[in-house]
Amino acid sequence: MVATGSRELNRKQRKELARRLRAQDPGLDIVHPHAAGIDVGNSSHYVAVRPDRDPDSVRRFECFTADLHRLADWLQQCGVTTVAMQSTGVYWIALYEILDARGLDVYLVNARHTKNLPGRKTDVQESQWLLKLHTYGLLRNSFHPSAAIRVVRTYWRQRGDHVQAVSTCIQRMQKVLTQMNIQLANVISDLSGWTGQRIVRAILEGERDPATLAALSHHGIHATRDTIAKSLEGTWQPDLVFVLQQEVAMYDAYQQRIAECDHELEQHLKGFADKVADPAADGEPSSTTPRTGLRSGPKRRRKAGSHAPQFDLGRELHRISGVDLTRIDGIDVGVAQTVISEVGLDMTRWKTEAHFASWLGLCPDNRITGGKVIRKGTRHVVNRAATALRLAATTLLRSQSYLGAQYRRLRARLGAPKAITAMAHKLARLVYRMLKWGHEYVDKVL
Repeated sequence: MVATGSRELNRKQRKELARRLRAQDPGLDIVHPHAAGIDVGNSSHYVAVRPDRDPDSVRRFECFTADLHRLADWLQQCGVTTVAMQSTGVYWIALYEILDARGLDVYLVNARHTKNLPGRKTDVQESQWLLKLHTYGLLRNSFHPSAAIRVVRTYWRQRGDHVQAVSTCIQRMQKVLTQMNIQLANVISDLSGWTGQRIVRAILEGERDPATLAALSHHGIHATRDTIAKSLEGTWQPDLVFVLQQEVAMYDAYQQRIAECDHELEQHLKGFADKVADPAADGEPSSTTPRTGLRSGPKRRRKAGSHAPQFDLGRELHRISGVDLTRIDGIDVGVAQTVISEVGLDMTRWKTEAHFASWLGLCPDNRITGGKVIRKGTRHVVNRAATALRLAATTLLRSQSYLGAQYRRLRARLGAPKAITAMAHKLARLVYRMLKWGHEYVDKVL
């Protein structure tokens, strides 16, 4: 045994000491004696308990609601207090909610962490294997936001699907116009803008005169009226006009669905408690509020881009979180809403900001064997919050701020992909600090 205390050892020596201690006592201790394992499926679930709890220790239950309640009753009869199951698709959601309502501690684990030894695999063996791993405390519970945040996430994800559908409709409109040799997309930047929609709807109303259609353009368009009129000389095929009419109808329908999602989201956010004394005074942080940064830069709030919500979402996010995430360069209202809807407001679920960045998959994951690093890079993690932070990092290229200068410096040295990941990591740490400790972000003055 090493005579010196652990405080006198460096990091490498402490890890070696811990490895030797584990090697001297390789036994496993029972951490969850009242555990159960569930193999989740599409049509049925296989549940395994310890053999001393029931002679029939593995049972099969259908996925109907009545069978799920019967499953929960059987677990309670067996004295089970904690359950482990894999997050397979969306099949686990109904079972999770029922077990959680019954007061059971449900561990939702990653399927990559529960791989069994090679050999024949059955549903019965899978449930028993989950039971063994959970009994000895070898499984980590996955993050699952609170019920209120899950509702916000549902509304926001549904809204995002509608926004993607709207973009698809715009692309199809451009394709139809190009087939008719209407080169409107070459003279205006956005067909979904004020000018594009006025001209398209006038075409559907029967207007074919190029000069009359060009007169509907906004005075801020860089192209001249004559150029716009030349771009509106086409073939006007009836079948393609019919397709254009249907795409515009679909566009309007999705816009209505987006407005409905905005209404439901606004009503739900009103139910959150206020974390600021005066939501209207969100321009100046209080003098007693800690700040993340050095010296104060110009006060600003990034606006959301196209398809922005119909209400002041930024003010609502500031009210329920107590901080204004949009003051961070690169983060607009849409990115802030995506992050909050995916991770919630309670940052105590992650011990440190390093744990938070690791959960997002934005930190290095070096694979070391034989004292050598055989693989570098980040883990493959499908996380919408991480994707939003990466997109926010790409907008820092022309930002005249400290973060923008840091991104350009990393981009010149490491290349764009690594620089984007590094800046997304930086943004994640800033978000963590602001949400956990209520810090106000203040940009460093260059």
